Amino acid sequence: MSGIEHSMAQNNGPSSGGLLKKTVVMVGMMGAGKTAVGRALAARLGVPFLDSDAEIVRAANMSIPEIFERDGEAFFRDKEARVIARLLEAEPGVLSTGGGAFLADRNRQAISDKGVSVCLVAELDVLWMRVRHKDTRPLLRSADPYATLSGLYSDRMPIYALADLKVVSDGETSIEAMVDRVLAALATRPDVLAEA
Repeated sequence: MSGIEHSMAQNNGPSSGGLLKKTVVMVGMMGAGKTAVGRALAARLGVPFLDSDAEIVRAANMSIPEIFERDGEAFFRDKEARVIARLLEAEPGVLSTGGGAFLADRNRQAISDKGVSVCLVAELDVLWMRVRHKDTRPLLRSADPYATLSGLYSDRMPIYALADLKVVSDGETSIEAMVDRVLAALATRPDVLAEA
């Protein structure tokens, strides 16, 4: 369904955690768990799950590594910004973004205007354990992927620190428990999540 998945939940009852008023935008490093936690959060809240990378892939009819190779990162980032802006106009849901999306001023502004950013904060070694065997990360296609990831981590973490809310992703906590952590953070924002 064009990158948007509707959860099986039909209501926003007490077990769901509340009524979502704004889109929750999951941000953070590659491997932090944005998609897995975001999908589970959307299911818990009974709202659509959206994935900006999936939308870009669908629209371009090619993978992200193929887009990077054919058109370059600047082209990809422009498409990404347009997709995020469009998805933020939809009904409130949970939006997972690529690791580089939150770095762009225009994306941070759009997210701030229309939603709330939740950064999943994971240590470098946790991220490495999650991404080291995947070939779907074009930025890690380098002679020394760990060094590349380490450099990205150092560069990006100060920007991710600008997120509205931060939730620790320690690599040991289950996805459902991570959803509990995100809901606890969202509960501090009644403009985003109202009690059911």
